[in-house]
Amino acid sequence: MHSNQYSIHEVKQIINAGGNIVKDCTISTLLTDSRRISNAAEGLFFALSARRNGHEFIAEAYVAGVRNFVVQQGPEFNLPEANFLLVDNPLAALQALAAYHRSQFKLQVIGITGSNGKTIVKEWLYQLLAADKNIVRNPKSYNSQIGVPLSVWQINSRNDLGIFEAGISTINEMDKLQAIIKPQIGVLTHIGPAHDEGFANRRQKILEKLQLFKNAKQLIGHYDELIDYQKDIPVKETFTWSRKFKVADLYVFSETVISKKYYLRAYYQQKEIECLIPFSDLASVENAITCWATMLALGYSPAETDKRIERLAQVSMRLELKNGVNNCSVIDDSYNSDLQSLEIALNFLGQQNQHQKKTLILSDILQSGLEQDVLYCQVATLIGTQKIDRFIGVGNALMGNQACFNLPEQYFFKDTAALLQQLKALSFKDETILIKGSRSFEFERISRALAQKAHETIMEINLNSLLNNLNFYRSKLKPGVKVMAMVKAFSYGSGTFEVANMLQYNKVDYLAVAYVDEGVALRQTGINLPIMVLNPEASAFDKLTEYKLEPVIYSFSLFDDFIVYTQDRNILNYPIHLKIDTGMHRLGFENLDIESLCDMLEQNRYIRVQSVFSHLAASEAVQHDEFTKKQIKRFEKAFKEIEKTLGYKVIRHLCNTAGIIRWPSAHYDMVRLGIGLYGVDSSVPQSENALKPIATLKTSVAQVKKIAAGDTISYGRSGSLLKDGKIATVRIGYADGYLRAFGNGVGKMLVKGQLVPTVGNITMDMCMLDVTGIDVSEGDEVIIFDEQQHIEELARQIGTIPYEILTNVSQRVKRVYFYE
Repeated sequence: MHSNQYSIHEVKQIINAGGNIVKDCTISTLLTDSRRISNAAEGLFFALSARRNGHEFIAEAYVAGVRNFVVQQGPEFNLPEANFLLVDNPLAALQALAAYHRSQFKLQVIGITGSNGKTIVKEWLYQLLAADKNIVRNPKSYNSQIGVPLSVWQINSRNDLGIFEAGISTINEMDKLQAIIKPQIGVLTHIGPAHDEGFANRRQKILEKLQLFKNAKQLIGHYDELIDYQKDIPVKETFTWSRKFKVADLYVFSETVISKKYYLRAYYQQKEIECLIPFSDLASVENAITCWATMLALGYSPAETDKRIERLAQVSMRLELKNGVNNCSVIDDSYNSDLQSLEIALNFLGQQNQHQKKTLILSDILQSGLEQDVLYCQVATLIGTQKIDRFIGVGNALMGNQACFNLPEQYFFKDTAALLQQLKALSFKDETILIKGSRSFEFERISRALAQKAHETIMEINLNSLLNNLNFYRSKLKPGVKVMAMVKAFSYGSGTFEVANMLQYNKVDYLAVAYVDEGVALRQTGINLPIMVLNPEASAFDKLTEYKLEPVIYSFSLFDDFIVYTQDRNILNYPIHLKIDTGMHRLGFENLDIESLCDMLEQNRYIRVQSVFSHLAASEAVQHDEFTKKQIKRFEKAFKEIEKTLGYKVIRHLCNTAGIIRWPSAHYDMVRLGIGLYGVDSSVPQSENALKPIATLKTSVAQVKKIAAGDTISYGRSGSLLKDGKIATVRIGYADGYLRAFGNGVGKMLVKGQLVPTVGNITMDMCMLDVTGIDVSEGDEVIIFDEQQHIEELARQIGTIPYEILTNVSQRVKRVYFYE
């Protein structure tokens, strides 16, 4: 059998490439992102063209040590000792290479697709089968046209089972993934509305998904969802489960919740069997039943299957970034550890610039299929590419392979308890700490010890959703149009460096803040993007120039102040931005001012104009479109006069979030992306599912009380129940940003999936909810807003706008950041 090492000549033949090979090389690593280079010497970089043209990053990859490239066209500059393989489509070449690699192995492969639950089912099947098999699987949710080939490339001769998930978003995608995965066994998870927008109808989507199984021997799925597709199933043998139809192979006839666990009874092969699932939420139960059916279909006995499912552990596929003790940042990935997910976590650690020092706490890696010395030498090499300052290894295997590591500061402990005893002595301070451990090491104990303590009201920020929204708006722009991301006001309540790091890593062109102090804070946490300051003050010019921030000049007095400041310090060509008032009438030079402004700009050597911009007052409103057109004309007249005076081109920008969608003719050189980045834009229909809310605000129940009808509740005796019932006091109040206007039934929160109203006045730290008829206990989670309970709905409840809801969430509410 073949390993995943190929000569560059073999690769050229496999992908049917042209081009010249100037130096023999061995290829073992596939690279698609110039920011994530590992094992550069044996890396093969595919210049993919998606939202960004991968050919633009060849030089960056070359500087990082890569010498082998798959390209659609050769580079415009000479790169000595670099091999360039020319193909029509680098993505197709990546997929062809992965498909060839897959064909070299005779391992059994399970292919998984569906709308929801793919990753959970894959990870649970891994837990259930790892005792018997050496398994290769997708890292996290790498299930796309790029993620699948990168996942399949991991296969080596020691693997006897592959478990690969495949995700699609439109037609004609699954055939490509099927050719790479080639599953003998298919698993179809829950079919829901996800990605419906990419298909003509739900039937077309399901038929496309079924293409993954066209050469499989067996398909496992939910009978109820397959009943209308009996003639379309491309597999002769099926194994189905159902809660309704006795004809299914696994017929679940009884379901009972016992101490937050789910007890199921079913008929299988004309016998009654049972299964205890260690979760009670509906999605987990359905995913667990899919795993139950899969284990039975694979030939495991009902008794053994039940025993293993009862031990299933919750799957966390997200990295969690939170504030730590002593001004540390903690990245919590304490539930799984393998080489592929370690690389993903290290890349995320590398994005964090808020602290110079970076620490990795790593447990033994279990069930890798590699000899320990080989495994930990690979780990050491991977860590070496990421500039880790301190390494802490936990476990007997790491202790036994200390010789592999050569970091400036490194420590080894036999187990988690030994590390916890020495935690204070390690003096964590002003550093970013990645905690990466296999579940059996219980690294959550380390995470709890290092995380900054805060009250139980939390705002979760999904950085993947932020990136989704950024890419959505980028897709609306012509090539070359820049993006300025608005991160003022604590990034609309979502955080400072955490959001800015993600934006910087994903190459936005500019950031904008309201005040100098906000820009200084970003600079101090490692943000080096150009930063525009919308409201600079003369008293802060020294900080502004010290931290290389770029001021908006909007008045003659501010212009004079800044020129005097630069003259006194002999500062030349300092970058500024000119704001034009075209009808907003907030800040800016008016049309009558432009001639005088041009006189001041002429041959002024102390400043250099970076951009000229204005702000649309009602870009989202159809009824004001004529006014918007007038603003556009005024803006064009102003910047043409200014550019003529300056004698050089400047960046022109006018469109805000809604303008990006509704006024593409006014994109000019740059757009300013604000509230849409955070998942809110009335110009984008919610039915399109294009934007994802990035924030979830949640709290917990402090106490539950029985209340008699007519008894008064809260300050001023303002609340009461019409009938006997109960209230839940929850840990959020107006000091957290949940305004008093939400009181007395105006506001609603989600408890156990049900919307319940507030009762009485909102107090500073608490408020009360009517939870009559709901099984609620102390400590239960309460959702204020999320993907189901939209921020827009909260804004409607109290007659305001989403901006106010987001920016009102106070700083004392703990922010936790997630990244998959």
